[in-house]
Amino acid sequence: MESGWARHFERERGRYEDGETRLPGIADPDERQRQLTRMGNAAGGAGLALLMAGRRDEAADWFARAAERYRDSFVDAPPGSWGRPIGAVKARLLAGDREAAADEARWALSAGAATSDSPIGRYAACLALLVLGDDSAAGEFASALVGRDDFPDDVARALAALAVSDEAEYRSAVADVLQSFVTRDDYLEDIPVADTVVVLQTLAASRGLGAELASPLLPA
Repeated sequence: MESGWARHFERERGRYEDGETRLPGIADPDERQRQLTRMGNAAGGAGLALLMAGRRDEAADWFARAAERYRDSFVDAPPGSWGRPIGAVKARLLAGDREAAADEARWALSAGAATSDSPIGRYAACLALLVLGDDSAAGEFASALVGRDDFPDDVARALAALAVSDEAEYRSAVADVLQSFVTRDDYLEDIPVADTVVVLQTLAASRGLGAELASPLLPA
């Protein structure tokens, strides 16, 4: 493994394993859900490092751990913690496991994402519906996210384009999403990867769409 990605992986694996040793019991549900989320983030970071190093099978195992920890954490999470279902769905898509992604999508919807008033909840619903192939319903949620000042407009436009299979608009929007990663300083777990772009491209490929993108922030 290339030394930079190896260092990222070892750091994230260490964070995950440390989290396991310090995971509070059910008597402290709030701190437990926080620690589970940190473990989910670390597992996701480990998966991204392995994905970038071309070790996809190993990456899939870590992404599965991430999804499981996000799901575990949601039980005692505060209301509106839609980042957990989003993280689980994205992790399964990054792993290339469409069946598991569909299961996470159904879970997100059963948890009430589609009735959420928050933009992050609507994003969770839109992502879930796209995974399940209900593009008509996904398009309604995506359209409601476009033009808001509290949600990334480039991501909203990409989602909306996917919902109607508008390849030209999708290519423009996903390129903007990638550029937003290029110009940012902060990444999940300090892993410089445009993970949202990878997720969008996975959803696009299932619709016969896609954009030719090249960046050090994307897997080869």
